Amino acid sequence: MKQVGILFMVAVFAIGLVSFTVAQEPWKVPAKDAAVKNPVKEDLKEAKTIYMQHCKACHGTKGLGDGPKAKNMKGDLGDFSSAAFHKQTDGELFYKTKVGRADMPNFKKLSDEEIWLAVHYMRSLKQ
Repeated sequence: MKQVGILFMVAVFAIGLVSFTVAQEPWKVPAKDAAVKNPVKEDLKEAKTIYMQHCKACHGTKGLGDGPKAKNMKGDLGDFSSAAFHKQTDGELFYKTKVGRADMPNFKKLSDEEIWLAVHYMRSLKQ
């Protein structure tokens, strides 16, 4: 019985270690998804409404990763005003928003049009 407990603890440790390692790897978007262009006409008023409703709590009003829920998140929430963020394609931003990963939830409940609008708003946060 003692061996089962030890094996269980080793398994839990190994799974935790693998999970931590996986979460730290760069987020790679499939090339076909990264290449997709934003098909939705920019409407920053509507885009801001979507962002404020679905993104602000974690990413903050200005996209600095400082929303009220941010302190409870384990991953990097990013800085939507940074040059590194803006080097990403619209397709990459759409994919990451729709699919999610780790603390970043997927937003499959939103329509593709709403996600594309959110991408427009994220782009407007450039400083």
